[in-house]
Amino acid sequence: MAGFQTEVLDLEGWDHYYSGKVRDLYVPAGASFEGTDRVLVVASDRISAYDFVLASEIPDKGKVLTQLSLWWFEQLGDFANHVISTDVPAEVAGRAMVCKKLGMYPIECIARGYLTGSGLAEYKASQTVCELPLPEGLVDGSRLEPALFTPSAKAEVGEHDENISFEQTVERVGAEVSETLREKTVALYEQAEQIARARGIILADTKVEFGADPATGEITLGDEVLTPDSSRFWDAESYKPGQAQASFDKQFVRDWLTSAESGWDKNSGEEPPQLPAGIIEKTRARYIEAYERLTGQVFSA
Repeated sequence: MAGFQTEVLDLEGWDHYYSGKVRDLYVPAGASFEGTDRVLVVASDRISAYDFVLASEIPDKGKVLTQLSLWWFEQLGDFANHVISTDVPAEVAGRAMVCKKLGMYPIECIARGYLTGSGLAEYKASQTVCELPLPEGLVDGSRLEPALFTPSAKAEVGEHDENISFEQTVERVGAEVSETLREKTVALYEQAEQIARARGIILADTKVEFGADPATGEITLGDEVLTPDSSRFWDAESYKPGQAQASFDKQFVRDWLTSAESGWDKNSGEEPPQLPAGIIEKTRARYIEAYERLTGQVFSA
């Protein structure tokens, strides 16, 4: 498991509870996690790749993720979400949200609208994606209609999420919840894909998470949503099936880590190297460009 350092902030009214790959959770001062109904979710500038949290950070990344998530929550008003307020301590203004504490399902809900990445590798070997059969003749970037629901089981920090079948999802959370998760994930993807396409961006795939609202039992959208960390965004103008696509996500970082220039072997078990200053700045620029093109707003740090 890859270790990483996180800065625990002294925030008035809040106590640190947990640090994930990118986000830190705080609970109301003096409260236990079990005894509270709300949490402060703070997005850091950390970036992860290949199950490692990198030593390098991407400036303003936490603000981009938070502001873009908030914009998407507004666009997706038909989907209940966990945001209560953006009235947060000044030290984390712009990169934090006060949220309902949901009973999160241990499932990464993934919708794939295009064939690429690990799905393409599996397709080439077996003509399936996550064991779901697909037609012959598809290539890198082929559109998948309808979009596929390909869940995975959530792993601990530093461990790899495990692709699971729908039947295995049912074993974990039950048939009714599994069906609802599938329906909501695909419906959310389809709505978001249309919104992004109208802005010149293709949403190739995305990962979302849901939990049960403890007050109502309603299945509610949590965590982040439709950011460059959780989604694969392509430039619609240059999109062409059969080739690698220009992306607005952290694929830029992954590509450098696996290049000869980095000198790192992702299968070595060793920590990845520091990112060069040029890669950090280009990654920051891609995140900000995704935010600005999707929202139509100028990003302000």
